[in-house]
Amino acid sequence: MSKRKRNFTENRRIKLIKEGRGSGTGSEYLPWIKIQDVSSKGRSTRLKGIKTKRQHEFLSDMERDYFYILEFSDIVMDIREQFPLLPIDETILIAKELGIEHPKDPKTKELIVMTTDFLVTSKRNNNTVDFARTIKSYDDLMDSRIIEKFEIERRYWEKRGIDWAIVSEQEINKTVAKNISYVHNYHSLRELDALKDIDSNIVEDLILGFTSKLLDEEDTIRNISNNFDRDFMLIQGTGLSIFRYLIINKIIDIDIFKPIDVNKNIKVSISQKEIDGELKVI
Repeated sequence: MSKRKRNFTENRRIKLIKEGRGSGTGSEYLPWIKIQDVSSKGRSTRLKGIKTKRQHEFLSDMERDYFYILEFSDIVMDIREQFPLLPIDETILIAKELGIEHPKDPKTKELIVMTTDFLVTSKRNNNTVDFARTIKSYDDLMDSRIIEKFEIERRYWEKRGIDWAIVSEQEINKTVAKNISYVHNYHSLRELDALKDIDSNIVEDLILGFTSKLLDEEDTIRNISNNFDRDFMLIQGTGLSIFRYLIINKIIDIDIFKPIDVNKNIKVSISQKEIDGELKVI
């Protein structure tokens, strides 16, 4: 029986590698773990990436929130989630050197491929640099077994000269993540039913016109949007969609660290700076 389980685990690992799991970049990358591969405990999410143009798979709200911050960063070029630490022989060797137990499947007790939540490619000082990040709640960091696993992970990346760190909920600004989630799906206005049949030149004029209103008028975002929709005979909500588009494309600048409340007068300016230095999390 144990031999059959061992063969099954090994065969599955080979199968995933042949499928291309954990390989590729950008739109071609395939995460090692997909939502359907794990039990439905916790909260999993699929999101279409702006930078990668592919579907991303997240196994927790914290992973999703961190992804939103990466998406909004000017220096991030590629985001690879659920990245495998292969070959498995390397993490097995590290565990032996440390004198600790390598992670196993809780049911079969067979050794499993470890993963890092995010491998991110960024651009710093005109150089392309990768960094690895593991997402974990602060309370879990009190668990000695979890720390043992993280030490295997840390040494794996250290051997590759790649910066690795743990990100907890204390480093993820929930207000920023929520704001980005509010605008994330509006990167392209051409996908909106209200505008997809309108000539692109007219759409550009509408965007410019709405931007001017945001800069010139002292009123709530909702009122500005509703008046804009009425004046140009647009489907109700179009102005708010343009507002979201302007933020996610960084055409306008708002205080991303304050909750977006369209029922208030939000200070808006033409975007001139990035926020990476203030986030201090990537």
